[in-house]
Amino acid sequence: MNPINTIFGISSIGKEEISEIQFVSEEVLASVDQINNRRSELQKAMLLGNSEKSKSKIVFATNNGLRKVETTVWAVDDLEVVLKAGVFIPIHAICHVALL
Repeated sequence: MNPINTIFGISSIGKEEISEIQFVSEEVLASVDQINNRRSELQKAMLLGNSEKSKSKIVFATNNGLRKVETTVWAVDDLEVVLKAGVFIPIHAICHVALL
């Protein structure tokens, strides 16, 4: 399943609910190019989030299916994305990032 093509059928979640989610444990993307593109998009989202308070849409995989959140990305490290209020999403679970 391509999450980009099914984005309108994905349940939205509030960032405050993310801490209760169980994320998949495996990498969700199939290629190194996709992983590198995700990293690039997360970096852009962080730069715009910090400089202009811009929001991004993040689609991620949980043990109960795909979810999406619209939020500001505050920081990105090698393993996680940090959202407002200290909420984390593991990078390996992120399927898609779109700047809003």
